[in-house]
Amino acid sequence: MTPRTSRTSETPKTPKTPATSPTPTALGISAYYHDSAAALVRGGDIVAAAQEERFSRRRHDPAFPRHAVTYCLDEAGATLRDVDTVAYYERPALKFRRVLGTYAATAPRGWRSFRDVLPQWLAWKARTESTVTRRLADLGQGAPPPVVSYGHHETHAASAFLPSPYESAAVLTVDGVGEWTTTSIWHGTGDRVRPVAELRFPHSLGLLYSAFTYFCGFKVDSGEYKLMGLAPYGRPRYAALIKEKLVDLRDDGSFRLHTDRFEFLHGQVMTGRAFEELFGGPRRLPEGPLTEREFDLAASVQAVTEEIMLKLAATARAWTGESRLCLAGGVALNCVANGRIVERGLFDEVWVQPAAGDAGGALGAALLAARHEGSRAHVPHGGDAMKGARLGPGYDDAAIRRFLDEHRYPYRTLRGPELTRAVAQELADGKVVGWFSGRMEFGPRALGSRSILGDARSPDMQSTMNLKIKFRESFRPFAPIVLAEEAEQYFDLRQPSPYMLIVGQVAERQRTGGGGAAAGGTEGGTEAMSVGERLRSVSSTIPAVTHVDHSARIQTVDKERDPVLHRLLGDFRDLTGCPVLVNTSFNVRGEPIVASPADAYRCFMRTHIDLLALGDHLLDRTEQPPWREDGDWRAEIPLD
Repeated sequence: MTPRTSRTSETPKTPKTPATSPTPTALGISAYYHDSAAALVRGGDIVAAAQEERFSRRRHDPAFPRHAVTYCLDEAGATLRDVDTVAYYERPALKFRRVLGTYAATAPRGWRSFRDVLPQWLAWKARTESTVTRRLADLGQGAPPPVVSYGHHETHAASAFLPSPYESAAVLTVDGVGEWTTTSIWHGTGDRVRPVAELRFPHSLGLLYSAFTYFCGFKVDSGEYKLMGLAPYGRPRYAALIKEKLVDLRDDGSFRLHTDRFEFLHGQVMTGRAFEELFGGPRRLPEGPLTEREFDLAASVQAVTEEIMLKLAATARAWTGESRLCLAGGVALNCVANGRIVERGLFDEVWVQPAAGDAGGALGAALLAARHEGSRAHVPHGGDAMKGARLGPGYDDAAIRRFLDEHRYPYRTLRGPELTRAVAQELADGKVVGWFSGRMEFGPRALGSRSILGDARSPDMQSTMNLKIKFRESFRPFAPIVLAEEAEQYFDLRQPSPYMLIVGQVAERQRTGGGGAAAGGTEGGTEAMSVGERLRSVSSTIPAVTHVDHSARIQTVDKERDPVLHRLLGDFRDLTGCPVLVNTSFNVRGEPIVASPADAYRCFMRTHIDLLALGDHLLDRTEQPPWREDGDWRAEIPLD
């Protein structure tokens, strides 16, 4: 890796923040690539943060986040006149230099892409700060304050360390690419993140993983989590070939890609003929049948990714001397790799930013701009500053009742323990419940505020949710939520996982002998079992959340972060003896997670969800009026 002992002309100094008050207020913005978002930080306290997609209902919306900005200002009771600084999550001029340099280095092959891309850069993208100022002015919230830009990986690093529970920590950020940086190590101390080392484009772990995502027929910047979920069905038989032909990997985790075997430098696709020659034929077409090759390709690139992340984490420990690690960047959403770092015991503790992707860059930029003396004093002892990631809009009882009464939707009102006991009983009886409670989560995971819940003990729950509710591929696993104080009875987990970003194994005592290590493996007598047979096999006491390799993407629920969800799990345990539920995001495939009561009711009626808990109000599907829509709603939602 390249040590960052000094800054070069390509990495300009971080701008000084205009401090007009002892507790500066900063509005952070990420936009114009994917997952646009806004975040508002006041005096170091994270007041609000949300992705634009939740309001626009367009998945991974890249547009200027006008709805998210408006929400953040409203949540803070502020206008732009009350904001000291607007902070943008990357440096557009530096990114433009990388784009020009890449096309120049690969000419003439990238001419068609260059011709399509250049006009936007010349028109406005290279001066995005001015565009942001104009778009803010259009909101009618007063004159925008100065706009400052921070480095893409600096905002990732800030989002990872500054809200973390630690006084100091190693910080590792890994993604596709920011301006030039693709991988970086930072040292977080106090209210600062100092660069230690970096890797630069085109050598990118994120782009390597995305290339296999594309080759296996999934969408880039959207389907990477599907590839991760597919990996346990296969064997890593291509891992050695990847390291021989595609990646030169060093002991410190640094690597170089053999760029002549990829297409992302030249145009709009990730792979071409070189991949086809290496891996025995053309890429899988989107929505085409999955074969053993795709299973094994997924397992192979996942194994290589885990190896690289482990080496990078070990280097971060050695070069910073820290015993705690913070993670951010899109690759930090690879919760299997995160689990391997935790399992290996390289650090005493690992903390992952729940909005680890580009949306989190808005938060990192705002945190950088709002720094002042004592700005991290709000971090609670032993906890973090993310407030359980519940940073989006919430709806009080009056607003929900007004919505229900206006539309004459039948409901029962149940307060506090009465509601959780009733919902727990319905879940124990095999019902599926839409759960809409409190403020919406920031980041890609539903953590119990905008969730669909089910009984983890049911062997049929995974297929029911995938096929009748989520309308998604059958191979995709579901995550468990578990009472934090009882997690060790069900999972092998070295530390809490409140943000569903660490994968662990289902505890041996909960296994029942089915399942196995891979789709062609021999563990548990499952040699040559088909994917369908593996899905139907019962391998633990909680089969609905046990993946085919006995892994689970775990969310531990504690009373401090979410007392209502904690009480629901406790009530379910009292009824069934099991403190575990299925938790999946409240949406259908291709749709953003629901944000409002109207979004939740629409999803409830479009699917086979049995009951909907909207705050303190419980709705039974069988009591609702007939649901009618003009046109086919499934055709209107692009598949992810």
